[in-house]
Amino acid sequence: MNMETPPSLSGLETLSDYDPDALPVAQARLFIRQFLVPIAQQETIKLDTALGRTLARDVLSPANVPPHDNSAMDGYAVRAADCAAGSLNIIGNAFAGHPFSGSIGQGECVRIMTGALIPAGCDGVIMQEQVEVSGEQIRFSAAPRPGQNIRRAGEDIRQGAVVLPSGQRIGPAEMGLLASLGCAEINVYRKLRVALFSTGDELQQPGLPLAAGQIYDSNRYSLLGLLQELGAETLDYGSIPDDPARLKAALLDASAQADVILTSGGVSVGEADYIKRLLAEVGEVVFWKIAMKPGRPLAYGKIGRCHFFGLPGNPVAVMVTFLQFVRDALRILMGQLPPPPLLFRVRCTSNIRKLPGRTEFQRGILLQDAQGEITVRTTGEQGSGILSSMSKANCFIVLAPEQGNVEAGAMVQVQVLHMN
Repeated sequence: MNMETPPSLSGLETLSDYDPDALPVAQARLFIRQFLVPIAQQETIKLDTALGRTLARDVLSPANVPPHDNSAMDGYAVRAADCAAGSLNIIGNAFAGHPFSGSIGQGECVRIMTGALIPAGCDGVIMQEQVEVSGEQIRFSAAPRPGQNIRRAGEDIRQGAVVLPSGQRIGPAEMGLLASLGCAEINVYRKLRVALFSTGDELQQPGLPLAAGQIYDSNRYSLLGLLQELGAETLDYGSIPDDPARLKAALLDASAQADVILTSGGVSVGEADYIKRLLAEVGEVVFWKIAMKPGRPLAYGKIGRCHFFGLPGNPVAVMVTFLQFVRDALRILMGQLPPPPLLFRVRCTSNIRKLPGRTEFQRGILLQDAQGEITVRTTGEQGSGILSSMSKANCFIVLAPEQGNVEAGAMVQVQVLHMN
């Protein structure tokens, strides 16, 4: 396929993708960040309801983990100094939860299971695969070193150490870790309240028939899913027609109840796009255009203490702008420290057309070939209305503003899609 020659950067002002009033992606992120202050209210919840919540206090270990020296495997607990003879007498058994309570004499050992308490006086474990058992005696060719195959008390976590810091999001591993410390309840920040609505006369709800010119409101459901993954409390206002009075009333009501308002549609420059103007009336607009594709019309502002994100109306642009700007902002408001995006460079097997002037987030599919090389290709057509491309994608191909066309075989930067 013949690729056109990328235009020079000196001619950006003549390109349709160049907008001097649109903020660069990095600058927009910084603008948003300076307005974000985490919510302060806390609550105590039971551990079995903690998935997805955010710790409001450091969790300190009340004890050593493990609490005692224990065996790292099935075998025989011994005194290493007694092992030179190559044989020992078995005098008992030690099981997890049922320790050996006797005393070890010279030339003796204890049959021990993984996790069992190391008997007093023993300083090593011979794994069972390395011994021959004859009646109540074992024979072996290799003596253990002192400490071999023993997990020491506090080896994982020392008493008093910070196990999980304030701001940690609780996942399945964290729930198990907290349970291992005996924590039945934890202190977390309250859930972030996010008010959500779509705008447009053309929107119809799934399950109802479409009239001429109508489309189903997919954006709200994509956003509901993204908010649920984050663990936000959602106030769903549904779809609101392009009626300035109703939109203004929704903005005022939502700003009184929620920490964040999230809308889709109505932030462009069309005659029926009222959101930006209404936001300026009832609050303040920080910016409303970003030099990116898809998703140029993205409004950020505030109504009193409530943050406002006005996302584009196109389905793909809604998800891209949420993942690039809104998700981390919500995490910060929840009290979390968002992890940096996972970015790396791989070989692209697709030709990509791009004009310099703005950052592009092309939907991509990372693949691994038989030789182990990881490559990326696009999902195909990249239109902002092709929502199926987001379902197929497992990454974004991130193309910098100065980047022009990409020839197949070139190295590109990719961002792995983490939806949670």
